[in-house]
Amino acid sequence: MKRKSLGFYFRIYRKILAQDLKSKMSYRADFIISTIGMIFTNVAGFISFWILFQNFPSINGWGYYEMLFLYGFSLIALTPVQCFFDNNWNLRMRVYSGDFIKYCFRPINLFFYFQSEVFDIKGIGQFLFGLGTLIYSWNMLGLGFSALMLLKMIVFLISASLVMIALQNAAASACFWMQNSFFVLDFINKMKDYAKYPVTIFSSIFRFIFTFVIPIAFIAYYPSLVILRPDEVPLLSWLSPIVALVFFFLSYKLWMFGAMKYNGTGA
Repeated sequence: MKRKSLGFYFRIYRKILAQDLKSKMSYRADFIISTIGMIFTNVAGFISFWILFQNFPSINGWGYYEMLFLYGFSLIALTPVQCFFDNNWNLRMRVYSGDFIKYCFRPINLFFYFQSEVFDIKGIGQFLFGLGTLIYSWNMLGLGFSALMLLKMIVFLISASLVMIALQNAAASACFWMQNSFFVLDFINKMKDYAKYPVTIFSSIFRFIFTFVIPIAFIAYYPSLVILRPDEVPLLSWLSPIVALVFFFLSYKLWMFGAMKYNGTGA
């Protein structure tokens, strides 16, 4: 099969996205309610930090506005997986019902075809809330601004996003081998809540796990240090883009390996 160009996939995705948004907007009440729920969830996280720091001036050397910076950074980094890869939550049902077989017959990349079917527009609200939190904390910390800082922010935000996407891809692909695989995806989804905290506040065992086993420390902590604490950036922070690319590539290969082994018989 002839390899398709990026332009081809962009045009296809634009058409699929338009149809998905039309179908979602036909149920406006559901969209409004779920969006409000997303906003309140993020506001609750913001308030929890405020309450926490009413009693403690800092947590293991991390102040209120630094924690808000990590929180805003993590929300922005998690937006792509929320918006563009939400269909991973439906993968298990498609595989068990046998409906996944339909994705195997189109002359386009199977991973792209499956993921492009769903766009979770609620993620835009999460992005805006995270951006507002990041800008507010950035200003309160007096970090300054330059074109180089903006470039670093973009690069390391993309790196952080790729890590979470890779985690979800790997967890979702478990359904190709496990019948009761939902707990794997749900577990990884819950783990992302720890991404908004600096890994240094955890014990050495959890630091190791969050860095080398389930690398959620690369979703906010390590990449954000490049901007937040530029005078004490560890090597792992600079390696974040490489870690993210390798991890995403491996998760994609795992997902595709499982998909190619799928025989269409369902559960």
